[in-house]
Amino acid sequence: MPSNLNFIIPMVVIMVPLLFWVMGLFGSILRSGAHTQRMARLSNSAAGLSFICAALATLLYATNGKSLTAKLLSFPLPWNMGALALSIYINAVTIMMLSLVSFIGFVVSRYARNYLQGETHQGRFYTWLNFTLASILTLIVSGNMLMFVLAWIATSLCLHHLLMFYPERAGGVLAARKKFIVSRIGEVSLLIAVLLIGSTLHTMEFETVFHDLATVSGPLPAAFQWASWLIVLTAALKSAQFPFQGWLIQVIEAPTPVSALLHAGIVNAGAFLILRMSPIMSQSIDASNALAIIGLVTIAAGGLIMLTQTSIKVFLAWTTTAQMGFMLLECGLGLYSLAMLHLLAHSLYKAHAFLSSGSGVDILRAPTVRSARSTPTFWQWFVVLVFAALMTIGIGAAFGMDPGHQPALLALGTIVAVAMTHLLLQFSKAGMGAAFVARAGVLSALVCSAYFSLHAAFHFLLLTSLPAVRMVSGPTQLALIGMVMLTFFAILVIQQNLPNLGRYKIARSAYVHFYNGLYVDVPFSRLVQRFWPIQTAPYAQSKGV
Repeated sequence: MPSNLNFIIPMVVIMVPLLFWVMGLFGSILRSGAHTQRMARLSNSAAGLSFICAALATLLYATNGKSLTAKLLSFPLPWNMGALALSIYINAVTIMMLSLVSFIGFVVSRYARNYLQGETHQGRFYTWLNFTLASILTLIVSGNMLMFVLAWIATSLCLHHLLMFYPERAGGVLAARKKFIVSRIGEVSLLIAVLLIGSTLHTMEFETVFHDLATVSGPLPAAFQWASWLIVLTAALKSAQFPFQGWLIQVIEAPTPVSALLHAGIVNAGAFLILRMSPIMSQSIDASNALAIIGLVTIAAGGLIMLTQTSIKVFLAWTTTAQMGFMLLECGLGLYSLAMLHLLAHSLYKAHAFLSSGSGVDILRAPTVRSARSTPTFWQWFVVLVFAALMTIGIGAAFGMDPGHQPALLALGTIVAVAMTHLLLQFSKAGMGAAFVARAGVLSALVCSAYFSLHAAFHFLLLTSLPAVRMVSGPTQLALIGMVMLTFFAILVIQQNLPNLGRYKIARSAYVHFYNGLYVDVPFSRLVQRFWPIQTAPYAQSKGV
């Protein structure tokens, strides 16, 4: 039976991206005229069938429980760098991402059918949507590093057509071109990293690279050190980290299904790259520290800038940038299982947030009576902080967490406990009575229990697919963890006291600068407009739409 599964599972996995490739090629014939509605129905059916195949692959993998590699074709590369192979690599990370992206793809495809009803170019939209989803899913299942790079490039190029869906919108064209330039830089960086790895180990297969890397003792070779830094650069550019986040904020000019797919799926490719390369990144401490610092800076900037935004889609875009920073921070601190949990939760939340953004505006405008929020006092903050810290240490110890060896996990647990406990307490009555103290203690215990339970579950599921939590190796990482906690608590205090800060002139001036994104994207926009002038094209639209 296991030998049969070793054949069946790869075949089922291959069907997930293959359905979208076939539908994209077939849809290029039916994308105009009277076939538009048929194209939409067939695309929805293909997306639904792809998700069913992903769910079936998940069940079969759970039965087998072992990593698999299947190779279809292979083309040798010069200079003894291995081969370009059409191969797939299946482990727990692959299965989770396959199910997540196929599900989001199905939801976005079905949503777009109503969203673009009557749109002249609906068929063209579905053609490139299918190609984009096919590229993402091929990226996820790739077992060959060079195949991974080619799928990475294909994802960006296909997405570019979706971002340019409304060519008459100057803002959307500018954002798409900035994304195009940033993506090319990231792709060159990733290609060089892959070539460095291949030239050192003489193979391009992920499984072989990870197996050979496990036998390396001592520091990583210089080629791997350089490759890890290039991987960090690629992930930062792909996940729109500060100050290269401008394109992600401005692509809201694209149709809402594109925004949902980008923010809930494609932008996560940076974190997925780190997770896929985690056996290398876990041994490159300096590059991992740099990744954590990039994530922390992005969290600080995004967490403050999003507070000043008045457009709901711009606000959501800034939250995506901050969440990506949080994800890369977790990876930089060696908390790979936690980053995977974060990736799944954020993708599902952000897809729903964008697809329901119009309903959110209607709800906000509805004439309802809302409970008044009370501004937290110093002593309330103190009680929440004390309970969160005590519960994190106590419940963490019950789960076997040692503060001396896993301070990063406990630090992030404290941050989550403080934020969630205060969020749940914000509608409670002001005061420092026994009821408030009891409520704070119970909520902190529940939040911490959920945090460590989910981490333990994902750690168990990903035990053979991701490296273990990295132990602290020096004062640099301890200082970094301290900076993380200080930054998060500062942002929380500012967020909660924002209405009262308007009394100060410096706060009003800072508000204007944060509203404009600290102007970090302005030079890039001017350069693009100067050397790549925008000439918007008239857009044909059917009447009544």
